[in-house]
Amino acid sequence: MPFGAMSASPIQTGQLGGDPDWWRGGVIYQIYPRSFVDLNGDGVGDLAGINSRLDHVAGLGVDAIWISPFFPSPMADFGYDVSDYRGVDPLFGTIQDFDNLLSSAHEKGLRVLLDLVLSHTSDQHSWFQESRVDRTNSRADWYVWADPKPDGTAPNNWLSIFGGPAWEWDTRRRQYYMHNFLAAQPDLNFHNPQVQEAMLNVARFWLERGVDGFRLDTANMYAHDPALTDNPPRSQPAVPGVPEQNPYAMQEPIHNINRPETLEFHERLRKLTDEFNATTLVGELGVVPDMYASLTEYTAPGRLHMAYSFDLLGGEFKAQFFRRTAERMSRRAGECWPSWALSNHDVARAISRWRLGSNAQTAAPLLMAILCSLRGTPCIYQGEELGLTEATIPYELLQDPYGKRFWPEYQGRDGCRTPMPWASGAAHYGFSDATPWLPSAPEHGPLSVNDQDMNEGSVLNRVRRFLRWRGGFDQLRKGDIRFLDADPDVLAFLRQGAEADMLCLFNISDRQRSFETGEFTSVAPLTGHGFSGELLGLGVILPPFEAFFGTVPPQTWG
Repeated sequence: MPFGAMSASPIQTGQLGGDPDWWRGGVIYQIYPRSFVDLNGDGVGDLAGINSRLDHVAGLGVDAIWISPFFPSPMADFGYDVSDYRGVDPLFGTIQDFDNLLSSAHEKGLRVLLDLVLSHTSDQHSWFQESRVDRTNSRADWYVWADPKPDGTAPNNWLSIFGGPAWEWDTRRRQYYMHNFLAAQPDLNFHNPQVQEAMLNVARFWLERGVDGFRLDTANMYAHDPALTDNPPRSQPAVPGVPEQNPYAMQEPIHNINRPETLEFHERLRKLTDEFNATTLVGELGVVPDMYASLTEYTAPGRLHMAYSFDLLGGEFKAQFFRRTAERMSRRAGECWPSWALSNHDVARAISRWRLGSNAQTAAPLLMAILCSLRGTPCIYQGEELGLTEATIPYELLQDPYGKRFWPEYQGRDGCRTPMPWASGAAHYGFSDATPWLPSAPEHGPLSVNDQDMNEGSVLNRVRRFLRWRGGFDQLRKGDIRFLDADPDVLAFLRQGAEADMLCLFNISDRQRSFETGEFTSVAPLTGHGFSGELLGLGVILPPFEAFFGTVPPQTWG
C-alpha cells in the first residue's frame, strides 16, 4: 500500500490507561512475529497468529508485549528495513489484523509496544527512491549523502555494524550514502527538520491508533556528525553484541552514532508521547562507549522513560557478574530506570550462552526469577519461559545476512529466531502447517507449550507461578535494591518496601549453598513463588539453582 494510505483510518482502540508508571517494574514480553505462530499457512508467523496465542502470553503474568517490526519491508533485515511506516506487510496480515490484535491484547490487560526503527529505512522506501534521483529534489537531503574523496573513495572511515564501510556509492547522484547496517538500510538525516517531523508523525499515527508506547530500535543512532570526522581506533577490547571477527569492534563510533543531537529529538518524541495516556518509551542503546553515562543522558527527565541495557547479554553465569553489573548500574546511572534482558532476537539464548543446557529444567526458572527481581523493567524473549536453547542452523538454511557475512566463526542470529514450539505432536511443533522460514529445532519439540502445560513442575509452569506471584509485591516492581555479601555462588540482595523489605537469594550453582541471616532481626519466608529455598534457624538452605524470598523488617537505606 502507498505511504500514508492508512492515515485517515479510524482509531480502533485507545491506550490501556491505568497507572502511568506501569512500566516501572512491569514485565515486557518480546514477540518476534516471524517465528511466533503462522496462522495463514505460508511458513511465516503473522499478526493473526499472535492474536490466537495471546492467552498464553497473558497467562504468564506479564504486563505488556513488544512486537518486533511488522511494517511493509523487502525483508533484507527481516523487517528492520522499513519501506512504509504506516502499514502492515502482507506477510504479516492487514491493518485490520493489527487492530484486532491490539483490541484483544487490551481486553486481556496487555499493553502493546511497537518496535519503531527510526534511524534508517529500506532503500525501497519512497523517501529514499526520491532522494537518490538527484541533488535538488524535495527529499534530496532526507538521507546522509556525501561526496567522495578526490580519489573516489568513501568520505571517511566509518564502518557498518554488519561489516565493511558504512558508505555505499550511488551512481545516479554520484555520491555515497551512509548506512550503519546493511547497504539496503540507508540512514536518515536527522539534521533535517522535515525528517524529524516525519518521524514524529509516524509515532503519532500509531499512538492515535491506540498503542501503549514504543521500543525504539538503535535509539542512539539517529544523528551523525555533519563534519564527517573520522572515528578513532577503539581502546577497549570488545563491543557488546559485536563479534570479534567484525572490524567494527576496532573503532570507537563516536561520530556516526551517540550524538547529542539525538537527545534533542528524544525530547520532542517524549513530549508527543506524553499527550497520550500511560504510554512509555524504551530505547535500545547499542555500541555506546559508556553505557551508564548514556543511560543518564537518554533517560534524563523529558527524554526516554527507560533504556534497554545490553549488560546482561554477555558475561559469565556467576553471582558476582549479576551483582557487579547491577551495582555498577545503580552507582553510575543513579536514579535512571534500566530495562534488563537475558536474551533477545539478536543474541544467543541465555541457556546456551551460559552452557546451562544440562540443568535447563532448574536453571531456566532461576534465570527468569533473577531477571524479574532486579531493580528495573525486565524484558522476556519468546521461548525463555520454555527454557529454549539456541538452535543450530546449517549454512544452506541460514537466513541472517549478518551470519552469512561472518560464517562460520560467527553463525548469526537465526539460532535464537527459530519457530516457537506449541505442540510436540503437531507438524513443525504447531507453529505452521507449512515448512517454516527457519527450521524448527528438534530439541525444542519436547519443550513445547502443550507438553509443559501438563507438567506442574515444568519450566513454563514454574515461570508462570513466579511471575504471577511477583505481581503482588511492590518491592519487586518498584523498590530500591541493596546487595548483600554472601557465598560466591549466592546472589543476595534486598528490595525496599514501604512496610517490609524483601530478602532475595539465588543459588547460581549446581551444588547446595546456604546464606546466614544473622544480621536481620527476623525473616518471614514467603510462599507461592515456586522455589524451594528453606529457612532453618539463622540460615537459608538453597538447593542447586533454587531461590528464597522472605520479608525482613524495614532496613536503613541511604
